Amino acid sequence: MAYAIARIKKLKRSSLGGSEAHTARQRETPNADRNKHNIRFIGNQNSDETLDSLVIQKIGEQKRKIRPDAVYAVEILLTASPEYFRPDCPSQAGYYEADKVQAWLTASKKWLEENYGDRIVRAELHLDEATPHIHAYFVPLDEQRQLRAKHFFDGRQKMRQFQDSYSAATEHLGLERGIKGSKAQHQDIKDFYSIVNTGIEPNSRLTLSQMQAKAADRERAQTRKQELERTAKALALENERLQQRIEELETERNQWLQQAALLRELALEDVAWQLGLDRDDNQPNKWKGHGHIINIDGTKFYDFAPSSQKGGGGAIDLVMHVNDCDFKTAISWLHDCFGESGAMRAAIARTKEEVIKTVQQQPTPQFTPPPADSSKWLAVHSYLTQKRGIPNNLVTALFESGLVYADERKNAVFAMRSVGGEVMGAFMRGTVREDNTFMGYAKGTKRSDCWFYLRLGGQADSEIERVILCKSPIDTLSVAALEDETHSGEPRVKTMYMAVDSPQSLPLEFLRKIKRIGVAFNNDVFGEEAAGAVKKLLPQATIIMPDQRDWNLQLLARLSREQLELRQRSLGLRR
Repeated sequence: MAYAIARIKKLKRSSLGGSEAHTARQRETPNADRNKHNIRFIGNQNSDETLDSLVIQKIGEQKRKIRPDAVYAVEILLTASPEYFRPDCPSQAGYYEADKVQAWLTASKKWLEENYGDRIVRAELHLDEATPHIHAYFVPLDEQRQLRAKHFFDGRQKMRQFQDSYSAATEHLGLERGIKGSKAQHQDIKDFYSIVNTGIEPNSRLTLSQMQAKAADRERAQTRKQELERTAKALALENERLQQRIEELETERNQWLQQAALLRELALEDVAWQLGLDRDDNQPNKWKGHGHIINIDGTKFYDFAPSSQKGGGGAIDLVMHVNDCDFKTAISWLHDCFGESGAMRAAIARTKEEVIKTVQQQPTPQFTPPPADSSKWLAVHSYLTQKRGIPNNLVTALFESGLVYADERKNAVFAMRSVGGEVMGAFMRGTVREDNTFMGYAKGTKRSDCWFYLRLGGQADSEIERVILCKSPIDTLSVAALEDETHSGEPRVKTMYMAVDSPQSLPLEFLRKIKRIGVAFNNDVFGEEAAGAVKKLLPQATIIMPDQRDWNLQLLARLSREQLELRQRSLGLRR
């Protein structure tokens, strides 16, 4: 169970600098990972303006004088339970799933804008600590633009409304609100112990009756102190017993989880990924590819594509639907991708004997590459060389070796091979029209077993000394072209340029043997996150970020500069 969390901290003017020093990382933060970058999504990331100046500028002129102890800003902290950001490993501090963060960030930003508008002068997403969280600075101006924090956060009722509002804004993510109206109270016993530990000093001004009353108060206090001490000892023993019971129950729970593993259905998200579908960045429950628009809700799915408009339940139904195959073929596919235990979990409603018999009788599914259409190659060649800036000699060499070709729809088809060279899949990129964004995996592609890659440098029989990992085939070719220019006229060690779209599809057994690995993903928050995940799996890797958003844009920028320099030289010669 994951909870939405929202807290506030009222800041006087003297507190603004200290708060900014922490949230903007202007001072050392021991529990922060320096390799991760935080994101300021409201306010200028590169501005030299201090938080103090931003707040004062927003407050402007006030009708009445501001009190010395006035609240100038309210720091709003937004986050969620670790179980939301990393459902499979909530205790792994610092790790989180990028799509979960993006969905939560979108909802939180929308909530801030709808409730506080331009009175939020700065907001930052922190990714460098144990769990993602947001620090937002709100200047509490009321409808008359007067500084009045009590108008927003004074009293239990308004704080409850604050909590309810944020919970409602994030409940579509599966986040729940904490328990309302907790009766827990804090009792300050400082004065009580002061009475207990204070002796009665002779005082001639006290009457006998007053001294007797004071002595009686002290005796009652001593008695109450002894009762509290006995209660504390009893509670400590009870707490120890309960802790032991919790540990016993946790052990039993883990045993039950292990026994139940084979009875749990396969996650449809994992099946969709293996089928070659891609998650929609804006709608995390939706997966697209092969003409399908599939919404996944637990163990149920529904295809919203106009040509389909139907749904089902469970992994087997999803495979049958996307691959357009029968039950036996679906079982065989699941066995090939997830092993016998995975096939058994998917077939939880079927008999074990039926599944085993099916697996034994059905041949392993074989990948069939999309048919090539040589009459469409000129269009694809032009797209790769003219629009994407890939060198002609590189494109031609890949075409002649069968690693890149055109299909009947003028899609660029990139052959995906196992490390041993067997073609087991293909990635396709649309090339028709300026706004063509089609891309995806050919049906039957085994994404975790094959990759698009090319080898350059060294001798034909040389061992791979270096591997560069990129996000996509286009980026892979772009990095190879950029490095080719860098090594112009110089020998280059045998290098493999490989497209890997996710850390979960890395050929780890092969890569762990390579001493030099470059991780060249996109220059954005998700590229940094994926690169960090690869770095954890392959400590010898070095992260390389492009100056542009991705490597193809960097290649095009370099070509543009070269063309400009060439024109300038040409004009100089004419003069």
